[in-house]
Amino acid sequence: MRKAITTLLLLAVGSLASLAMANESFLKTIKEFELTDHMGQSHTMDEYLERDWVVMYIHGTGCPIARLSVPAFQKIRQDYADKNIEFLMLNSFIQDDIPRIQKEAQEFNITFPILKDADQSVARSLGVERTAEVFIIDPRTRKVHFRGPIDDSLGYETQRLETNHHYLRDALDTVMAGGTVNMNDIPDAKGCLVGYFLS
Repeated sequence: MRKAITTLLLLAVGSLASLAMANESFLKTIKEFELTDHMGQSHTMDEYLERDWVVMYIHGTGCPIARLSVPAFQKIRQDYADKNIEFLMLNSFIQDDIPRIQKEAQEFNITFPILKDADQSVARSLGVERTAEVFIIDPRTRKVHFRGPIDDSLGYETQRLETNHHYLRDALDTVMAGGTVNMNDIPDAKGCLVGYFLS
């Protein structure tokens, strides 16, 4: 009996360790960068060191889910305007150039920076897979504390009338309070695949 209990405890500890390692590899560290946004301004991660958090949304022109998610992202940015948080977008789409991004920014009234990750190195450092995924980053350590969808309102060819889970809002409230987001409760983001150049 004791052997069985000991075995179960060891398995449980092993599972927790594996889960911790999985979360660690899932929540990566953003590389230092110097990127130009769609308005021609240059940005580095270091310029946000005075911010408590940086929220980065993965943008891609023409992607339906990414387009439909923009108003929700803008609303959160507006609601947290009095907090010390920087909101950005990152575009690593191979097919998107600055003029194309500018056109979409104008169409959707995006007035904050959309950084063009032309060599995709920033997206690779984050492990980006899809558009409409959001990352919460500590600008001092450059560690990611959350990645996932804004909420549960959008899926592939589906759209909820009511939003039941506000993943980004809840995550922001958690990290601002000094807590840790339980990534086991966060589903994968829905969006268009970000294709990468062959390395």
